[in-house]
Amino acid sequence: MSDQIAVQGSIDRSLAAAAYICAGTYLEVGSAKEKAFELQSQPRPSLSELSEALDDIPHEAIQQRCEQPSSSHFRRVNSKTIVSFGPDDRENPVKWKKTRKLLVLLTGIMQVMNSTVGSSICSNAIPQIAKEFHITNQQMLVLPISIFLIGYIVGPLMWGPGSEYFGRRRPLLVAFIGFTIFTLACAVANSYTSLLVFRLFNGMMASCPIAIVGGLFADVHDDPTLRGRLMAYFMACTTFGPVMGPLISGFVADVSWRWCFWIGLIFAGTTLPLVALMPETYAPVILNHRARKLRKETGNTNIVSPLEFESRDIRTTFLVTISRPFRMLLHESIVSLTSLYLALAYAIFYLYFEAYPIIFQGVYQMSPGVSGLMFLPIGAGAILACFVFIWYDGYLARAKARQASWAKIEEYRRLPLACVGGPLYVISLFWVGWTASPNIHWVVPFLSGIPFGMGYLLIFMAMLNYLTDAYETLSASAQSASSCTRSILGAVLPLAAKPMFDRLGVHWACSLIAFLSLGVSIVPFAFIRYGDRIRKTSMFCQELKRIKEAERNGMGQDIRIDVK
Repeated sequence: MSDQIAVQGSIDRSLAAAAYICAGTYLEVGSAKEKAFELQSQPRPSLSELSEALDDIPHEAIQQRCEQPSSSHFRRVNSKTIVSFGPDDRENPVKWKKTRKLLVLLTGIMQVMNSTVGSSICSNAIPQIAKEFHITNQQMLVLPISIFLIGYIVGPLMWGPGSEYFGRRRPLLVAFIGFTIFTLACAVANSYTSLLVFRLFNGMMASCPIAIVGGLFADVHDDPTLRGRLMAYFMACTTFGPVMGPLISGFVADVSWRWCFWIGLIFAGTTLPLVALMPETYAPVILNHRARKLRKETGNTNIVSPLEFESRDIRTTFLVTISRPFRMLLHESIVSLTSLYLALAYAIFYLYFEAYPIIFQGVYQMSPGVSGLMFLPIGAGAILACFVFIWYDGYLARAKARQASWAKIEEYRRLPLACVGGPLYVISLFWVGWTASPNIHWVVPFLSGIPFGMGYLLIFMAMLNYLTDAYETLSASAQSASSCTRSILGAVLPLAAKPMFDRLGVHWACSLIAFLSLGVSIVPFAFIRYGDRIRKTSMFCQELKRIKEAERNGMGQDIRIDVK
């Protein structure tokens, strides 16, 4: 027949070898498409002939269509057949239906809200907790929040790497079940020590969505603009969530401080079914399952997923994955300065949970519930920051479309947002400090929360996205370094709030942290001026540049990034 293909030469034997994996009816090699032959009409090659033939297969992807169109790609590397997604693969998360992606988005946001609300859920119930457990030491009273943030330090070191080996779903489900259990434990704690222990483990569990949800959104969306906007919403949740905690505890603490945690438990309980129903989104793990299924169906043990092909022993994984963030923190100026800036902004944000009761309950004699409402402008500012981010994102896209020279510069993609956010943040600190007075209406310091929330979120959006742009494949390590440093300072600085405000007063205590913020606010301006020079001297950035150049020249098919 004219449409039958004769098996001739090494290329044809290579095709036969590929067809041996699964007797399909259609093959695609590179961009060329040929009608497949029926294997029964041709003598099946021996295993030795197959092995020899497979060695001749070019490393271009071979798409094989079996049960569904465009179901898989295969390529040969070092005697292994590596399976990957086809162009229209329905199991590829980026090809999922909108409803399925919406489930992932909703689940991720709900988990982040649970985590961040949980961080401050008891902030306005501290007097009641102190009364029940007879705690008089002021530093001890800050610990329910600080100890939770210590969990944010430890947790990402476990959940981040774990999500790259076990997928997103299992760590998120395990952590959320743990979060729910420890929230319940906090509600029934019978001593201050046990409450602190439960809060520590609660923080460790709560850190999982903070570490993973950004990757979760990236798994299901390959459009950079949409992905950037989803990250903006994610960051807004990390700001808006903690603001809700004092509001809740301020009103329910008079009934019982335990009701803060009971409400948190109810919120977690309504979210748990979503987490349980959420599908796996991490492509390497999905391909892992596919490779395992193909090995079982064909008996070919050389079929592997990319994750299995790149697998390393535990010691290497520990050295590379765990130590890299700390080495980047020590040797990379971009990472260290960004981490310093974000750590101070984050610590001041959590210091506000100690400062606002001093200002609004102390100066303006408000009840805990009403003083909790004073945090709402911070959330409103965060929402406004999202609109600013989306506007700038569109402005940048239009500039790229018209080939504007500035839009091609790495530092101009996100850092201008931090150049706006930094001054807003500093202004808000001076604003609240010098207007918090019995002679000035409470609404004036109340409104300072709007520029504070805007500035805080714009700083985070810009600086974290800059880390991602600068370090690309290694950005997870850079983000981990930043996360650890800001969680450490966020846990420690609130301990100084009460002594600092008692000694300096509201005016100068706020001025002190404003001057510190002013000092580090020059970081994004410095990166815009010297960022290109810094990246040229960066070992990690130059290694990434070398690999990208190799890929552009066609030499980077199987390059592994492993900066040690």
